[in-house]
Amino acid sequence: MGSLFRSEEMALCQLFLQSEAAYACVSELGELGLVQFRDLNPDVNAFQRKFVNEVRRCDEMERKLRYLEKEIKKDGIPMLDTGESPEAPQPREMIDLEATFEKLENELREVNQNAEALKRNFLELTELKHILRKTQVFFDEQEGGVNQTTESMTRALITDEARTAGASMGPVQLGYMEKSNEREDYLPCFVAGVILRERLPAFERMLWRACRGNVFLRQAMIETPLEDPTNGDQVHKSVFIIFFQGDQLKTRVKKICEGFRATLYPCPEAPADRREMAMGVMTRIEDLNTVLGQTQDHRHRVLVAAAKNLKNWFVKVRKIKAIYHTLNLFNLDVTQKCLIAECWVPLLDIETIQLALRRGTERSGSSVPPILNRMQTFENPPTYNRTNKFTKAFQALIDAYGVASYREMNPAPYTIITFPFLFAVMFGDLGHGAIMALFGLWMIRKEKGLAAQKTDNEIWNIFFGGRYIIFLMGVFSMYTGLIYNDIFSKSLNIFGSHWHLSYNKSTVMENKFLQLSPKGDYEGAPYPFGMDPIWQVAGANKIIFHNAYKMKISIIFGVIHMIFGVVMSWHNHTYFRNRISLLYEFIPQLIFLLLLFFYMVLLMFIKWIKFAATNKKPYNEACAPSILITFIDMVLFNTPKPHPEKCETYMFFGQHTIQVLFVLVAVGCIPVMLLAKPLLIMQARKQANEEVQPIAGATSDAEAGGMSNGGPHGGAGGHEEEEELSEIFIHQSIHTIEYVLGSVSHTASYLRLWALSLAHAQLAEVLWTMVLSIGLKQEGPVGGIVLTCVFAFWAILTVGILVLMEGLSAFLHTLRLHWVEFQSKFYKGQGYAFQPFSFDAIIENGAAAAEE
Repeated sequence: MGSLFRSEEMALCQLFLQSEAAYACVSELGELGLVQFRDLNPDVNAFQRKFVNEVRRCDEMERKLRYLEKEIKKDGIPMLDTGESPEAPQPREMIDLEATFEKLENELREVNQNAEALKRNFLELTELKHILRKTQVFFDEQEGGVNQTTESMTRALITDEARTAGASMGPVQLGYMEKSNEREDYLPCFVAGVILRERLPAFERMLWRACRGNVFLRQAMIETPLEDPTNGDQVHKSVFIIFFQGDQLKTRVKKICEGFRATLYPCPEAPADRREMAMGVMTRIEDLNTVLGQTQDHRHRVLVAAAKNLKNWFVKVRKIKAIYHTLNLFNLDVTQKCLIAECWVPLLDIETIQLALRRGTERSGSSVPPILNRMQTFENPPTYNRTNKFTKAFQALIDAYGVASYREMNPAPYTIITFPFLFAVMFGDLGHGAIMALFGLWMIRKEKGLAAQKTDNEIWNIFFGGRYIIFLMGVFSMYTGLIYNDIFSKSLNIFGSHWHLSYNKSTVMENKFLQLSPKGDYEGAPYPFGMDPIWQVAGANKIIFHNAYKMKISIIFGVIHMIFGVVMSWHNHTYFRNRISLLYEFIPQLIFLLLLFFYMVLLMFIKWIKFAATNKKPYNEACAPSILITFIDMVLFNTPKPHPEKCETYMFFGQHTIQVLFVLVAVGCIPVMLLAKPLLIMQARKQANEEVQPIAGATSDAEAGGMSNGGPHGGAGGHEEEEELSEIFIHQSIHTIEYVLGSVSHTASYLRLWALSLAHAQLAEVLWTMVLSIGLKQEGPVGGIVLTCVFAFWAILTVGILVLMEGLSAFLHTLRLHWVEFQSKFYKGQGYAFQPFSFDAIIENGAAAAEE
């Protein structure tokens, strides 16, 4: 937990590995996940690196595995996931894996092709079966007589389109489909086939127009949908038969059928031939069903066997690919026998890394041990904060604003407490907090099972990742709900009210508009914990009292939070040994904040202690001064007017003198913050230039370069010496103006704690009054049914609006208070994250990308 308060110390190391041991050593470092490698070949194209062929082989294996995964998911076969991570295979095992994947892919593709061909043949036979059945009905109708057929043909040919166009035609004598002594060009004939049902109306219109009504079309729907062998979709088709006369019409009809992608099938004219063909078709369909079943069984066995190992295969291939991709970042020495790498490592883990390198060397059988040398550098190291499953979510909130600069104070450990607390000030309700806490507790108790599901639902992943934040926000909200004595807009009468009527009870009960004094008959000490429940039944002055209370505690918490942020900057200045910033930034900032805003907080406590409703003048509620007016008079040097009711003008002796002194000192801190640091830097540069004038130009440049590299912790002061003086003055002016004005605006910004708390309480009261109370007023059996329905509606609104929407609003406001009001006092967030070479992270990212 030590590094939680400040990021880990990092070291830049140079690593020498023998070529035969490099793979095994990098594999061990990947399992460890504590080394971030630098690219030593930034100008080399990705296709010109040493291990590009191995990376391509891994890409090809991944492609084959993705193909297998797609086929397995298509069949709904569960993939075995033991949760274990196998070690990276040795390079020689790549050949075996490639051969296994090649065999599986070829076998599966061949089975799929055979199955598709069989399904296509099965579809054709099924369509032919329906054609033979439907056309038999057509021909049976034809045997009823020429006249009847001719009349039906005529009626079919005169379509709505022909009527609209005013076309007229006589009966078309197509005759029987028998041998004729007429010319061969005019022999009557027909074609039969199937077409998609949605194309049939357009197909019929096209036949009518192209053939000018000289064809006769009969069609019938196929009741059962057919399976498309290409994509497996269910399609609806219809059988059709077209009667026409002459080869010219035959050619035209076939072209139209081809254009509409209708499938034509041979259909014998003789009934005996049709029956014989139908019997043969049925026999072939039965045989195809048998072969198709055997093919599907074989395909299923292949996929089931592959599904048992698919997850492990993916892990192995991704590890191999990651290792070779990392090896491409290395340099080869002149002998081509040694690989050289540069890497960032945590200083505390160097021994652990050396042990991992020794294990890799032993696995590879190399006799030359790896060499890990620490290098001197002036580069800014990456920021590495160790986290666990509890602190990870809080660290993510900080990193979302900006990754901390190297060794900068980390706000995350303090955010663990302040974030849920400030949230609870806005969300304070015992009931709503309990709902939130129970939800977070459920996710914590079931976290292993929920984490193993690995869903791609982004909203759920956000909730699950912040389960500890949700739990703490719920617990803190329960605490503040007890302080406010608020549970679903009602109060708990635990200790009994300490307020009693001092008037005639009947007069009070009959007069709803009578306003009573808060002091009443107050018995004993103040209420032991939280608010007196009598305030829940107060009318006109309930909101007034809550406003005054919550507004003051918002300012108190805000000022303390900002002072704590300024104190955090002291830790940064002392650690980086930045004496100028410590003396001329931190101290004036702290004095400015204490003398103005912390003094205002002290006035609130003095007012609470000195003035009370039960006191007599000049210390009763009528004489209590306004803190806001007092603060305005203090800043403007105004003398308060004497109180007309014999009340004291000031709260304590010498208040006016102290206030004037505080304002003068606070205003005097502004020019110190504005000018002291730039002037001292300018003076230091002037002295440095006078000292180096006699020295030669080359030596001067060398010394100046050494000076710019800064102090013992990475050189925080080097940046100032490189800046122009004008830029330093401008930067300091902006920083000073931002701090002075920000102190006022940030203090006012904490009033959002009061505003959201009041809004949350009022919404809860509205839901209770306008929804649940309706059901509670009902009586009898019907009242029970009404109450059940009303309660369900009230519960949905409570969870949806007050817990989810109001919770999200309070969360975002709390996030803003930490990012802007708190962290702006000390946190720069200009670093970059430590991204170690880790198999766990690579596999997790690869799995997430595959799901997307």
